[in-house]
Amino acid sequence: MALIPNYALKSLVHQWCQDNNVSLLDDHSSSEQPETYHNSSSSKTKTSSSSTAGAVDHISVTKSAAEAAKMTAEFLVGKLAMGSTEIQNQAAYELRLLAKTGMDNRRVIAEAGAIPFLTSLLRSSDARIQENAVTALLNLSIYDNNKVLITASGGAVDSIITVLETGKTMEARENAAAAIFSLSMIDGYKVSIGGRPRAIPALLGLLKEGTTAGKRDAASALFNLAVYNANKAGVVGGGAVPLLIEALMDDKAGITDDALAVLALLLGCGEGLEQMRKSRILVPLLVDLLRFGSAKGKENAITLLLGLCKDGGEEVARRLLMNPRSIPCLQSLSSDGSLKARRKADALLRLLNRCCSHSQHSVNMGN
Repeated sequence: MALIPNYALKSLVHQWCQDNNVSLLDDHSSSEQPETYHNSSSSKTKTSSSSTAGAVDHISVTKSAAEAAKMTAEFLVGKLAMGSTEIQNQAAYELRLLAKTGMDNRRVIAEAGAIPFLTSLLRSSDARIQENAVTALLNLSIYDNNKVLITASGGAVDSIITVLETGKTMEARENAAAAIFSLSMIDGYKVSIGGRPRAIPALLGLLKEGTTAGKRDAASALFNLAVYNANKAGVVGGGAVPLLIEALMDDKAGITDDALAVLALLLGCGEGLEQMRKSRILVPLLVDLLRFGSAKGKENAITLLLGLCKDGGEEVARRLLMNPRSIPCLQSLSSDGSLKARRKADALLRLLNRCCSHSQHSVNMGN
């Protein structure tokens, strides 16, 4: 359990205590003063009993922290419900911070009833309130039980998608995408979120327009949704393939591995596979990534090349064979790559060998 110290929160607590005639303990009470011991026997006596006392104190502190978190959450939710715009913004900000650390914090905030109020604030015309509300929901969603509460809250997912589409700040849009990613970790929500007609286009919009962090959040959310086969066609139909290939071309985009992972999933969609096979720049990009990519990037690059070349991909295989770097890269990966990469490199080398043999046979038949 971790409470985040914050002077604004302290001010709110003081205000609540004044409103409810509750006195605050002096910050410099005598309990904070250390005790000293001057002889060895008393020191030993104190030490022998301190382990038991320490255990009791730890339990007491933990219980006190839990009670403090509960009271803080209830206090802040009350401000969300009835406060002025400025107080609502401050309360949403404090909940955002409190939900950032600790599953217990996330649980007690939800139990205090924060989710419906935060959802309503997503529609605020105040950019600060909207950003704090969507980020608080993102942080709350890390706790799986809260995923259920958020998706069940009236209009929460649709409101998050609206922020993703037209949020008043880029950070709000990016955190909305991260919230979609978090919620879609649960398989059933891949279906319900992907089935919303605005969700995938909104993620693709951020993939095109966002910062590096935003593009990564969008790609991660698209990956989660595309795991469910019925969503693949929507991702491809929305124009994901050219956007992802463009991301591979742009070193500054910083999402190479994320883009490769989504493209590898989209091999399972007929239209996605066809679009990738028609691309004249994808094969050279993938060969370069076999040389210079990360370990995970190399695995997805070889997965893509194998998928593009097999089952009707003879023309792609011929293009791959014409690339002078392809065979040395595959041979290097076959000997030095990860287990998964080695297996796929071996499979692709065998496929290319058969393609060469078939081409030679065709030439001989022509003679």
